[in-house]
Formats: sequence, C-alpha cells, structure tokens
Amino acid sequence: MTEHCGVVAVLGAPNAGKSTLINRLVGAKVSIVSSKVQTTRALVRGIALQESTQIVLIDTPGIFKPKQRLEKAMVAAAWQGLEQAELALLLIDTSLKNPLGPVEDIIKRLEQAETRVPLVLALNKVDKIAKDKLLVLASSLNERLDFAATFMISALHGGGVEDLLDWLASQMPEGEWLFPEDQVSDMPMRLLAAEITREKLFNRLHQELPYGLMVETEQWENFDNGDIKISQIVYVSRDSHKGIVLGKGGAMIREVGAQARQELEEILETKVHIKLFVKLQENWKDDPEKYHLWGLDYSA
Repeated sequence: MTEHCGVVAVLGAPNAGKSTLINRLVGAKVSIVSSKVQTTRALVRGIALQESTQIVLIDTPGIFKPKQRLEKAMVAAAWQGLEQAELALLLIDTSLKNPLGPVEDIIKRLEQAETRVPLVLALNKVDKIAKDKLLVLASSLNERLDFAATFMISALHGGGVEDLLDWLASQMPEGEWLFPEDQVSDMPMRLLAAEITREKLFNRLHQELPYGLMVETEQWENFDNGDIKISQIVYVSRDSHKGIVLGKGGAMIREVGAQARQELEEILETKVHIKLFVKLQENWKDDPEKYHLWGLDYSA
C-alpha cells in the first residue's frame, strides 16, 4: 500500500480546544490541556495514523494580541507552524457568546496571506450551540475564507472527530512517513514530563500566577529495574509566589508531584519517582535558553 504523509497546522484562539483535538486525533496525550488560556507554549507535533497515512499535527500556541516577549514568541511560533504545513485547520469555539471575536485577527491575516495553504474549518463544542446558530456561523465563515471542507465536532467527547481524521488523511500527499509507526510525538520526553507537571500546576493555581511560572526537567535517571527518577525545577517570577506553589507545609507541591507521577507512569508504563523543587528566577522570561527548550524564537 502506498504511503502518504503530510503536516497539518491547527490554528485558533487560546482555549479553543486545539490540544484536546490533537490528543483525540493522535489517540494519546501529546499536548497538555487546561481550562486556562495560553497553556500551550511550544510547537507540539502529534503524529496520527490512518491506515497507510501519517498525519503530523502541529499544536500551535493560541493566537492572540501579544504584549510581552514570551507572548510574541508564542504567536510567532503559531504562524511559523502554518508555513510548515500542507494544510491548515482553523478551530473555532462555538460555545462562546461571540465565537468570531477571538479569531477575527486570525481570519483577517488568513484573508490577506499572499500564499495560502488549503484551509479546513472545524467548529468545536457544537453540543453547546443551537443548530440554527451553528449553520449561520458556518455560512458566514465560508463566505470570508475558501475552506475546502467544514466539520462540526466535539473534541472533548469525540463527536465528528473520526470523520475529520478520515478527511485529513485523504488530503495528505503521497510520500514516506516522517516518523516510526509507534511514535506519537516528536516532543522529547524530558520536555513532555515538564509540561505535564506544568499542566497540574495550571489546574491547581488561580488567576495570573500560572503565567509567571515554568517547569524544567533537570535530571532524568533510568534504573536497572526499569524505574525512572525525574527531578524538576518549578521557576516562579516573584518571591511571594514561592509559598503559594509550595502550599502549607509543602502540601500543594506534593499533590502536584503525585498527580504528575501518576500520569507519567501511565505514559511510560513503569514506576516513576519525581522530585519537585521551587526556585525564584524573576527574569526567566528573558532567558534565551528557556525559549530554546520550547523551540521558540527569543527575538521574535
């Protein structure tokens, strides 16, 4: 059977469900998920297989109006993902009061693009919107952009996702697979482990605090019995945040470590020992090495 392979960039506003959709298409966790916006910082490539076709899915950081250096690098990475792709998928959160509001800038940029990759529209969370409103939304978007196809899906529950996967596979050009059959992501395991811990912190912390922290895997040890020991540093940008992340008597960081360990054991299928350390680094967002870890352009 002839092999097919191609790259699909998944674009959308923060919190549209891009990471959830990619995890669903891949059939494994390759990108962290949080109810908070701007969770994805790196260009994550998930690898989905459909019979003889390999689809490389780029989970781009959500596109928004950036202000700080990190935000600018994240948005630049999202558009960079589009340049690498044979196809771009625009994901819209239809559960919002004004679904077009958060994606207006994306739509305008796609309208003005000199070189256009084929576009596919995926309307997400369709179980939360009336059908008549959904049809009006789909029609208005198709009037503005030349979508090759439109899908109505629920990334969380899986509705319509299999049809979307079949269609994406049908659009991929003939060519050798870029990755081995059993590989689901090109993200290094050390980085995914750090991202999983960051996800647990995001889900436990409130307001602006999560955006002022990052997690780095400092050590990774494999033992003869198959066990893995992981040491990670949680960097916070303010001294007052250190106590919040640690929690009373270290309760918060222990709970986060336990949740991360449990998930990593499921992914790695072995016993994991995880140690978390909290350190203050006020200017970590100005450290080029941190950007390099995520594959982001420090000078974007």
